[in-house]
Amino acid sequence: QVQLVESGGGLVQPGGSLRLSCAASGSILSINNMGWYRQAPGKQRELVAAITKGGSTNYADSVKGRFTISSDNAKNTVYLQMNSLKPEDTAVYYCNAYVQAQSSPYHAAYWGQGTQVTVSS
Repeated sequence: QVQLVESGGGLVQPGGSLRLSCAASGSILSINNMGWYRQAPGKQRELVAAITKGGSTNYADSVKGRFTISSDNAKNTVYLQMNSLKPEDTAVYYCNAYVQAQSSPYHAAYWGQGTQVTVSS
């Protein structure tokens, strides 16, 4: 059993900052990519940022220069530092990770439960 637990969402004014965290736990053998997605009301879920086990990162064009993804492999945790937040960043943010569980020969995608980020004055 593998679980991803997110924290750090909330309400912030435009121009403000938030830091999201996501910790993976359970019977984990290894984790490859980890990332953050978001889904705004009436829109499809979209990739925000991702990081490989080796530390390579990629970002959605809309967040480049404002958001930073990082990870602590020893803690199976991924972070998303969000600066200069805009109202259009309002969404539910989901953590994603490709995890090989102890009971499986391959990696599979796991999702967190989501955390609400609201940017509003």
